[in-house]
Amino acid sequence: MEVTIKEFKHCNMVSVKGRVDSATAPQFTQALDAQMDKGVFNLVVDMSALEYMSSAGFRALLAAQRNCKRYNRGEVFLAAVPDRIREALELAGFTELFKTYADSLEAVGNF
Repeated sequence: MEVTIKEFKHCNMVSVKGRVDSATAPQFTQALDAQMDKGVFNLVVDMSALEYMSSAGFRALLAAQRNCKRYNRGEVFLAAVPDRIREALELAGFTELFKTYADSLEAVGNF
């Protein structure tokens, strides 16, 4: 798994490449937490290069969303979610918790 951060004026984009599973989810969680530790609570998670995400990855997303929304500080948007991962998010009931966008630029533009 590879995580890259791109900073914008109103939000930061966290791009994830590869697989997020029980072995790599802690690294993904650290990347999200590092943004919040810097005071950035508007995040776009770009999933265009993501191959697989397990429930551990979903938990990391959920924890980040909770931390960002606490005290109305911000929100996590999901961008370019692959179809298989979108189906898993729907089955887990996560689609109501996250705003999703077709591409990352559209997500960044909505902050």
